[in-house]
Amino acid sequence: MKLLINGETREGLLARTVAELVAELGLPLPATLVEHNGVALRRTEWSECELNEGDRLEIIRIVAGG
Repeated sequence: MKLLINGETREGLLARTVAELVAELGLPLPATLVEHNGVALRRTEWSECELNEGDRLEIIRIVAGG
């Protein structure tokens, strides 16, 4: 599948849902925010949100520092 993630085209992804994509990319769950086609998703919605060819995702990883 071909997706646009953070402005970059990614091909060959196997994920069918946002939850599967986050796992496939190896992102840490508690520190990850996802926007799917312009809609910010709650983590509880990730497993229900199906991905389609050409979808746009913005994935933000929260990092704390001091």
